[in-house]
Amino acid sequence: MITGELKNKIDALWEIFWTGGLTNPLDVIEQMTYLMFIHDLDDSDNLHARESAMLGLSYESIFAGEVKVGDRMVDGSQLKWSVFHDFPAQKMYSVMQEMVFPFIKDLHGNKESAYAKYMQDAIFKIPTPLMLSKIVDAMDELYKQMSGLKDTDVRGDIYEYLLSKLANSGVNGQFRTPRHIIRMMVELMQPGPDEVVCDPACGTSGFLVAVGEYEREHHREEIFFDRVKKDHYMNHMFHGYDMDRTMLRIGAMNMMTHGIDNPYIEYRDSLSDQNPDRNKYTLILANPPFKGSLDYDIVSTDLLRLCKTKKTELLFVDLFIQMLKVGGRCACIVPDGVLFGSSTAHKAIRKELIENQRLEAVISMPSGVFKPYAGVSTGILIFTKTNHGGTDHVWFYDMKADGFSLDDKRTPIEENDIPDIIKRFRHRDQEMSRERTEQSFMVPKQEIVDNKYDLSINKYKKVEYKPVEYPPTSEILASIRSLETEISNDLNDLEKMLADEIN
Repeated sequence: MITGELKNKIDALWEIFWTGGLTNPLDVIEQMTYLMFIHDLDDSDNLHARESAMLGLSYESIFAGEVKVGDRMVDGSQLKWSVFHDFPAQKMYSVMQEMVFPFIKDLHGNKESAYAKYMQDAIFKIPTPLMLSKIVDAMDELYKQMSGLKDTDVRGDIYEYLLSKLANSGVNGQFRTPRHIIRMMVELMQPGPDEVVCDPACGTSGFLVAVGEYEREHHREEIFFDRVKKDHYMNHMFHGYDMDRTMLRIGAMNMMTHGIDNPYIEYRDSLSDQNPDRNKYTLILANPPFKGSLDYDIVSTDLLRLCKTKKTELLFVDLFIQMLKVGGRCACIVPDGVLFGSSTAHKAIRKELIENQRLEAVISMPSGVFKPYAGVSTGILIFTKTNHGGTDHVWFYDMKADGFSLDDKRTPIEENDIPDIIKRFRHRDQEMSRERTEQSFMVPKQEIVDNKYDLSINKYKKVEYKPVEYPPTSEILASIRSLETEISNDLNDLEKMLADEIN
């Protein structure tokens, strides 16, 4: 959590952008992403130099001597943050605009390097030298404050705080999944150190970041003291795709800010033939966009075999099944319509999950979870790909509270079902005896089949009606008569008081 003085410094930095004319939150975060990148490039170069010196190895700084920027050669040292931050405002602005940004786009001359890949179409939008000077000074103060904190993930928390300012829904139906919901889903899936994880609609990479945090917390020694597993974690574990290049840059930086060197974050329309990934991943976590419908022409033909539909939410569930390896698991957020829709496509995707895969859980979430971005009612589907069925019982949970008010303000409250959800999901064998009137319970497969594969919790939940005893009609009438007499007497008294006042 970002609190106190650090939060104030971030807000002050945001204010500099706002008052300088950059009022689109995406633009602000994008420009701050670039500047954090440039600052960190200097830091990482210095770190590699020190490590090489300690090991007695040679190391050539990327800023050493003259470096090529476009068609000219310039003194590399002036491209370092630690050097140009002391320049006068006008010179700093010229160096940033004419040298630093072109330099990072062609870093090492390798378009596939982890840094350059996400920066090659960066556009410098800060309008004036004075504004840049103020931003650089504010960021120096921010990094100074960060260096004094012992929390190793403070940079990641800062980035999460910046992302929380993205309050507007994207044009493709995107909206940020609340961090506590992401963490809950990761806790439910308990990813291991050998996972190959994918989010085919990754946005700002929130799910991938949360998996990385979980791995560091639960498998730190297993990963970081093993050269092969560390290489897997840094370079091969995380895969994310999106169609919004701004989101991709922010998402990639989010990953690197959380200590993952080379995530595979790429531009891709996951539902089209651009996406060849089949039987590849061991874990998928996603909250795909529910933007309505697509043209058949742009949808991969193998997705349409199971359910011929234009609805993205159904196509994505189909996609997740196909992208998983056998034995791979998925936790995904879907709109309520997926759970009970009556169309042929809706029924086909639910039948596929229940008959051919192993559907494990359906968690119904209240509609306020995604406020203020959206008020849509959603659920979480958890399943394992088997291609041979295996669904015996499905666990249902009716989430009523997530620790925040369900209005637009989303203020913290005491009521929170998330710890109970995690605990009960991990001990589903103890849920068989629970009554349908309780918040969670098991439903046998055959009952779901008999209900045309309906997965809405209200189909199976029993409401306990408590009889209410009312007094006899004669007693109610007598009470009304008594009230009528009392009102009449009061009116008579009021009339008498008014008459006395007039006289």
